[in-house]
Amino acid sequence: MPKVPPPVYVAVGLAAQHLLARGRRPTVVRSVAAGLLAAGSVCVAGGAARAFKHKDTTFNPLEPEGATAVVTEGPFRYTRNPMYVGMAGLLTAHAVLRGGWLPLVPVAAFVAVIDRTQIPAEERALSWSFGDAYDSYRSAAPRWLGPRRGPRTSSAGG
Repeated sequence: MPKVPPPVYVAVGLAAQHLLARGRRPTVVRSVAAGLLAAGSVCVAGGAARAFKHKDTTFNPLEPEGATAVVTEGPFRYTRNPMYVGMAGLLTAHAVLRGGWLPLVPVAAFVAVIDRTQIPAEERALSWSFGDAYDSYRSAAPRWLGPRRGPRTSSAGG
């Protein structure tokens, strides 16, 4: 299991964005767009935190084996990882604010690291803890964003 808290990756990404767009001043349009994107990202992450609290389960990403429930309400209807979507959204908002293409590189790096290290470890732990209930949810909701799909069904025949 990775031992780096995901907010640390966000902090590193924000610092990298600052360095990559040094000296750029935000325009009014970029400021408004970044503000709206940041607000939406906070709402997504906040909705996830409320859903975790409602189910009385942990949202510590370093100890997913401590989860006591599969959460499928709120933003979990549209993504299995609304906290990470929110974090990526905040990094994207900061990239928009800074301007240019280079500040988007840390966003891509954050998504790649979380997608390849953190999420697979969490999914293994949740699948082990909740079995078919989690596997069914995993087949119905996308890892990042998108419409909810119906559970996968196997078909016999040929």
